Amino acid sequence: MKNLAIDIHAHALIGKADEIARQEDRWRREAQEAARLAGKESSEHNQRLMQTAYLAGLTRVEARVASMDAMGIDVQAVSPIPTQYYYWAERAAAEKVVAAANNGIAEICNSRPERFAGLGSVALQFPELAADQLEHAMRELHLKGVIISTAVNGAELADPRFEVFWAKAEALGAVVFIHPRGCSLGARLTPYYFSNVIGNPTETTVALAHLIFGGLFDRYSKLKVVAAHGGGYFPFYTARFDHGWRVRPEAHICANAPSTYLKKIWFDSLVYTPEQLEYLIRRAGAANVVLGTDFPFDMGMEDPIGHLNAVAGLSDADRQMIRGGNASRLLGLQVERS
Repeated sequence: MKNLAIDIHAHALIGKADEIARQEDRWRREAQEAARLAGKESSEHNQRLMQTAYLAGLTRVEARVASMDAMGIDVQAVSPIPTQYYYWAERAAAEKVVAAANNGIAEICNSRPERFAGLGSVALQFPELAADQLEHAMRELHLKGVIISTAVNGAELADPRFEVFWAKAEALGAVVFIHPRGCSLGARLTPYYFSNVIGNPTETTVALAHLIFGGLFDRYSKLKVVAAHGGGYFPFYTARFDHGWRVRPEAHICANAPSTYLKKIWFDSLVYTPEQLEYLIRRAGAANVVLGTDFPFDMGMEDPIGHLNAVAGLSDADRQMIRGGNASRLLGLQVERS
């Protein structure tokens, strides 16, 4: 018997949610602004990939399962692609697109329940609604939690307005997967696909810093927060965060040094080299690292098991925890197979 190999970071495109969103006047403006910030070359290349290399994996269960088998992944935690957050939507539209997105994720999971677990979406621009949507997703659709962005229309996730969501997430034992959509640095990151290459880890770093320094994990000690892309730069630069916390009174809000909160967060393994993954494991602990591939995108990882196996010095027990044991406990899954 061995642990299931579980990928916490895999996306789906929910067509019904996209159809609803496109009916809104603001959809085109938001899409145009995102394309402008990504740059013409990157936007056009991404559009080609969405229509070719990505499409089957994002929309067809059979293609998804075939890719999982090729990668050695037993279970995916499937979440909507970040372009489907739709935080710009007014309340009526937000209710419709979130319902469509979560129903779509549930349909994928129900099609092959032994291969998929679901992470849905919420309309965080309406925090009370988001809390209700989270509860419905978990209690009625049997999803395991939700994917959220690193900020909501300029508001940090640590903003007091979101306390109702965080309280509900803790009470339900929901997995909250933090994954950026765009970057607040704007046009500075337009060239060279910097909007993703630099922007994604930057956004995750800033979001985690706000949550940690703001004391969220002191108030909600049982949260199940998973950070995409290895947590950005945060796990790799905690010494500076700790120093600032010690010497600056305005930074001394959280109860403990920022680095100690690495043990309260889970990080996916998407850091590209065995050396970086080894450092992440050493800093966060093997119990707080899970597999992540960013399926099916080109900034992802096609051989997550080989990537993990290339990390030197890991015990078999630690390797099995990262391979699937940690994620199985987070998601409430059976952990072994023949």
